[in-house]
Amino acid sequence: MAEDLIIATGSKEEQYQLLFRQIEALLSGETDRIANMANIAAALKEQFNYWWVGFYIVRQEELVLGPFQGPVACTRIGYGKGVCGSAWKDQSTLIVPDVEQFPGHIACSSLSRSEIVVPVIKEGTCIAVLDVDSEHLDFFDTTDQKYLEKICGLI
Repeated sequence: MAEDLIIATGSKEEQYQLLFRQIEALLSGETDRIANMANIAAALKEQFNYWWVGFYIVRQEELVLGPFQGPVACTRIGYGKGVCGSAWKDQSTLIVPDVEQFPGHIACSSLSRSEIVVPVIKEGTCIAVLDVDSEHLDFFDTTDQKYLEKICGLI
């Protein structure tokens, strides 16, 4: 298991490529899902300095706050509610360029302007979502989607 993080430079693609390999090494041999989610959130926050990055874990009929980096957050989110609940319900990644334009957006922080939410799927079931927020509009794209989905596949 690697415990150091090298902050990459270059294009977003190059940064994700190096970060992905480092996250693979960081998770290597660790079977605790919460510990792995915590290290993923920390690595993403360190590399990209996102406003907020973390996981919500499926518990019965709601998402419950899991490991995260950033300011305090909403603790529970209902199925199909907000961006996170919608990504859980649809079991697909959602990229929201302007959270104010998303119907039913849950404003955990008024400083969050755009968001990407990636479901964590195990054996066909969504077990959690990775939520990443930026204080900038239209911040996330298909490169983020591609690599965040790959990273979630490691959990």
